[in-house]
Amino acid sequence: MRRWIRAEWMSIGCLAALLLGCASTPPSSFYTLTPLSPDAVDGKVSGPELSVGLGPVSFPVFLDRPQIVEREGGHRLTIDEFHRWGGTLQDDFLRVWSENLALLLGTSRILVFPSDIRYPLDFRVAAEVLAFEGTRGGDAVLKVRWFVLAPDVDRVLLVREDVYRRPWDSSSDPGASIAALSGALADFSRDVAAALRTLPRPVEPVQDQAR
Repeated sequence: MRRWIRAEWMSIGCLAALLLGCASTPPSSFYTLTPLSPDAVDGKVSGPELSVGLGPVSFPVFLDRPQIVEREGGHRLTIDEFHRWGGTLQDDFLRVWSENLALLLGTSRILVFPSDIRYPLDFRVAAEVLAFEGTRGGDAVLKVRWFVLAPDVDRVLLVREDVYRRPWDSSSDPGASIAALSGALADFSRDVAAALRTLPRPVEPVQDQAR
């Protein structure tokens, strides 16, 4: 009888500890990248309205996860279970990148791939993200290799690899890291927009009608 009572009390104690542990677990916070504000462009963008296709954009596997990743050192990563992306990092990156370019180029003709929408394009831009994380040293880093392609995707017009850094206070809320990453993405967007404005529009090859 005593053993039964002792076992029952132990079960109740374990259940109470489990419930207390669940109650003390902090809630998860969710974050998204932020696009440029309209104030980032001085005056109206001049020149012809470009049609630009974006994608694909690839990320390293260690970044392609719901949790926000920070780099503690050269080889050590921290994955925060309680600070997460509101969606997928790839979708959020493409969304903000497209909004930034639409603003910087003064065009609404930005097509994000894959898409069922079809209209003539002037350029297509693809990117391979090599790093996109905050560091304990106080920098948010975007390292990206990107390509400008002709609309037929068979001709590469430009290849670049760039690194962008924005400072942030690593002792503050992780939201500061996301704001700094948004700034790095804005800097990248400015470079892409500048390149697209200077590149000549590709001339489609004329079909030989003589047969």
